[in-house]
Amino acid sequence: MSTLVTAKDREEELVEATRPTTPEEIKRYIQKHKIQVVDLKFNDLPGLWQHFSIPAADLTDYDKLEKSIWVEGIGFDGSSIRGFQKIQESDMLLIPDPTTAVLDPVCQIPTLSVICDIYDPITKEPYSRDPRYIAKKAEEHLKKTKVGDLSYWGPEAEFFIFDDIRFDQGENFGYYYIDSIEGDWNTGRDEKPNLGYKPRYKEGYFPVPPHDTLQDIRSEIMLTLRRSGVPVEVHHHEVATAGQCEIDIRYGTLTKMADNLLMYKYVIKNVARKYNKTATFMPKPIFKDNGSGMHVHSSIWKDGTNLFYDGKGYALISDMCKWYIGGLLKHAHSILAFGAPTTNSYRRLVPGYEAPVNLVYSARNRSAVCRIPMYSTAPAAKRVEFRAPDPSANPYLVFSAMLMAGLDGIKNKIDPGQPIDKNIYELPAEEKAKIRNVPGSLEEALEALQKDHEYLLQGDVFTKDVIDTWIAYKKEVEIDAIKLRPHPHEFYMYFDV
Repeated sequence: MSTLVTAKDREEELVEATRPTTPEEIKRYIQKHKIQVVDLKFNDLPGLWQHFSIPAADLTDYDKLEKSIWVEGIGFDGSSIRGFQKIQESDMLLIPDPTTAVLDPVCQIPTLSVICDIYDPITKEPYSRDPRYIAKKAEEHLKKTKVGDLSYWGPEAEFFIFDDIRFDQGENFGYYYIDSIEGDWNTGRDEKPNLGYKPRYKEGYFPVPPHDTLQDIRSEIMLTLRRSGVPVEVHHHEVATAGQCEIDIRYGTLTKMADNLLMYKYVIKNVARKYNKTATFMPKPIFKDNGSGMHVHSSIWKDGTNLFYDGKGYALISDMCKWYIGGLLKHAHSILAFGAPTTNSYRRLVPGYEAPVNLVYSARNRSAVCRIPMYSTAPAAKRVEFRAPDPSANPYLVFSAMLMAGLDGIKNKIDPGQPIDKNIYELPAEEKAKIRNVPGSLEEALEALQKDHEYLLQGDVFTKDVIDTWIAYKKEVEIDAIKLRPHPHEFYMYFDV
């Protein structure tokens, strides 16, 4: 989350300046670039982009704006989208947001990509379960509280790029199989020839090629993202063997950052596919190695001033920042119902793999769930890093939940206690026993959300309908499905009983 103005900033400003942001500019852009197709994208409740495409002429062949798709929208079947409507109330509307228009970085046929907001066709009101609408309401709520006028967000989403993935489940079998040319398990495989250079388990952080086989792929991803208006700061190999990577996006405002993160996933998956590889944001695909997290940096600003900075405070943070941290720690279990939203998320949130399982805060200590980065002492750079979420999360929802928890902490001046700057894993047992931990399962996180969600309802940001739908979907579709199926390791442990 750098704040220095660089040549890269000016280049990104030029990219933004050339992007169309109004229906009239988009019409001229389509004609100038001979765009033939417009792709309308929106987000389902769990967090996956959905889309359908229309002829570009449908955005250009109109006489009056009020008769266009920009105002009247275009219909779709909401009952076929995860977490949305029932079959008897399926009709929904998409209204494109012209400020999100960009030349699609994946399609071979010239295509304009536009993110849409979702509306009810009867009431013409925004749809309560549209994740993007929730994010917009969170930003508006911040302004209404008069605590600040904007918040900045910087997620660090990790992911794996594999060469092969196979999985299946039937009545009499169940398995998965992952492979990667970088996998440490392949040191003895006959690759005709095997050249070695496999990153050892937990030793994949920052090696140069030939250990890092994905340098050029990540560079292509970075350049593709930048052409798509998503500013990238750095890319590198991550800790795990077998193709774990990180590409960091420059900080931005809440809804805009969530938009960027969906484009980030879209580009990564499609560039990997171009090279006959596959990318996954699954938190813990590999046993006995580090999983993929999404450390989320955030700060609150007012009148151009970072309210989290205090030159005399611990780690240069203000009392407001401490209270914000207090809110994150108090509500961490319910936040993680959105921030670590899969059963697999809790395979990552265990000691021993650099995952932050301790509900404390610290400067520099990466075993704490809330960290205050100390790379820079500049006031503009001061922020909180919440390290428990992972990249399977819907960014619109987890950013909003974090902001609402932080605002609750500020409103009620929640004291986060004393920071812990020691290695928590080496604390005496008595001292360690006093530290709260993150939830141990998705079921535990959902139970916390059921009991602790009043802070999310403030300002009508989240609605009871959204929370109830989220809990029901996760329990019925995901938790119950896992509970019903025998696990392969159970055969190892129990077959001979």
